[in-house]
Parts: sequence; structure tokens; C-alpha cells
Amino acid sequence: MTLKEKIANGKFVVCGELGPPQSSNGGLIRKKVEYFRGLADGVNITDNQTAIVRMSSIAAAKIILDEGLEPIIQVTCRDRNRLAIQGDLLGAAALGIENVLCLTGDHQRFGDQPEAKGVFDLDSVQLIATARVMTEGYLLSGHKMKESPRFFIGGAANPFAEPFDMRILRLAKKIAAGAQFIQTQPVFDLEIFHRWMEAIRVQGLHERVAIIAGIMPVKSVKALLHMQAEVPGVRIDRQYIDRLQTAPDPQEEGIKIAVEIIKELKTITGLKGVHLMPVMWESIFPRIVEEAGLASQGPKETSS
Repeated sequence: MTLKEKIANGKFVVCGELGPPQSSNGGLIRKKVEYFRGLADGVNITDNQTAIVRMSSIAAAKIILDEGLEPIIQVTCRDRNRLAIQGDLLGAAALGIENVLCLTGDHQRFGDQPEAKGVFDLDSVQLIATARVMTEGYLLSGHKMKESPRFFIGGAANPFAEPFDMRILRLAKKIAAGAQFIQTQPVFDLEIFHRWMEAIRVQGLHERVAIIAGIMPVKSVKALLHMQAEVPGVRIDRQYIDRLQTAPDPQEEGIKIAVEIIKELKTITGLKGVHLMPVMWESIFPRIVEEAGLASQGPKETSS
């Protein structure tokens, strides 16, 4: 079954994330694939993450597809105008890639070539709408295609940014534009995430889109403090900082925290899965999936 079909059938899905190399070495992609094989329902391929040049997400996704796994390409608005974006989406569809995560993209000032010109011809909501229009058989020009792609369209959400009510409104906009699944920023504050999911249930949004919670295992307190200081909208419960600061083995503690958060998230009504983002640490994916009890998980009901 595809990722879309698994969600429709009630499976609590597990997605991973793979960062392409800063080279043309496709063998590195094939090596990383083995960490996800038999465990991941979908594998995200980042698109020049943090505004640093890496192998094309579409090319990397094709390698993953050929290896028998299901890719989710990330497409950002930073680097391409609407012509190039539509062309890339058609190319991805022709290669058999159907899962598309639509993002604005990290600003180029955060990367190693800050002098690069940002495009931002579309924003993430408009990009979602573009992918939807294309699945309906049209380009943005109004041209009707002879054969249209069959995208499973995703977007991102940050439950932790302020103002809180605006986060719900922006999610609703993405759903109205055509988002079928949503992957969230990493969860490090369960109280706020519970409140966000409750607000989603009150409005019935969880019945219109599949919410997949982000999980980011970290190796050190330095990584958490960097996120807290540099990434807008990140909220980190102080207990996790304290635990990593005092742990005899911070890396092991980081794994333990990720597993604990997943186990809590699995109890939340309306949540359809988790998305592990082990940045440049893909090798930890199998261990976290196993320890969190996510391996070979079938359909089930959850409660809040």
C-alpha cells in the first residue's frame, strides 16, 4: 500500500527524513536507504535544507524509489519560480513520485551562500494550491493537460509559534488550498502540542487532513539550545534541556527523550503518525522506531 492508502486504512504511519549529500554520489543515498527499509512508510527528501546546496530532492527520490521505498519530495518556494516549480512537479510525477511536501523554504541568509537571490514567487499555501490544480488536470496558466499527476499533497505546521490562534487559521488555509497531510515542526513541548491538537479536533480539521507529528532526536544540549535561540517558533520544555545537561551520556538521553515523546503522541486522538527528523543521523532511525513500539504497527484506534 502507498502512504496515502495506509493513512486511509488507519495505520499510524512512520516517516523518516533523509538529507541528500553535497555531492553527486548516489551511493550515499543507497546506503542511507537501508536505515529505513522495512520500517518507514515514507521517506522525506529535503530540498537544499537550511539553504545549503545538496543533491536534487527529485533525483534522490528517484534513487529511493528504485530501491523499493516510498519517497516524499520536499519542494520549496525559495529557489524556483512558478514555471520551474510546475516543470519539476511534472518531472517528478513522470518518474513515479507522488508524495509532495510544499514548503516556503529556509531563507538564503541562513545558508553558506547568503548572497543568493531568493525567488519566493509563490508561498507555501499557493504552492499547495498549485499542486492541487495540477492534480485536477490544469497548469496555473489555465492550460489543460492531456495527462495529470496524482499527487498526495502535504504541508508543514508549527504548533508552537505565536500567536496560537493564527497557527490554527494558517493550518485551515493549507487544508482549504488542498493539503492532504501535514507534518509538524519537532515536538519538544507536549502541553502545547496537546492544546493544538484539541483546537484542531474542536474545528474538525483532523477529519480533513492527516496530522503527522515531527520528532527530532538530538545528541546534545547544545543542539536544543541552538534550536531555541535560532529557529523561530520553537518551544522546548525546560525539562529536556535539564535532562541533557545532567545526563552522563547526552546522546543516549536524547534517544530516550525521543522515544518518550513518541509514546505520548501515540495516545492523542486525531494524530495519524510521526515523522522522525534525525538531521544527518539517519542511522538512529531503526532503534527509535523499535524502542517506541512502532515497528510492524497495524491499524488501531487512539484516545486522548
